[in-house]
Amino acid sequence: MSLAISSCSAVAGETTSKPEIENRVFTSIYWSDADSGRLGELKFRIANKDAPETGSLKQRGGAKCEAERALGYEAKAYMVGYTRGKLIRIERDYGEDRYGRLVVDLSADGDDVGEAGEEAGHLRDWPHKNGRALAPKPDWCAP
Repeated sequence: MSLAISSCSAVAGETTSKPEIENRVFTSIYWSDADSGRLGELKFRIANKDAPETGSLKQRGGAKCEAERALGYEAKAYMVGYTRGKLIRIERDYGEDRYGRLVVDLSADGDDVGEAGEEAGHLRDWPHKNGRALAPKPDWCAP
């Protein structure tokens, strides 16, 4: 499978192109969980969305309950299936987060990946501005 990447960057209202990302072709996409992963060696996180965690309850940053962990694996499987064999593009680059991942809007064959995940119930809206959350992180353990 061949995935092409192009990018534009928007930081503080300015738009600049990033030639090191633009027009790069990737042969794989790896999902760490349903809102982050890697395109080749490029680590990314989907902007303004949250997915349930797949990490152990004992792990820092892991799931808060077993139900969240189960939802996390379902969400990851959805994203793997949704993006398999599709042309993936970075539509917008918001810069790096505190973990060094590029925060991006992704499209798969022209459709917004984050919106598709949210519409399917696997992602939730988690708005940010300039790297700061504008709302509490979604609670995947709430009934």
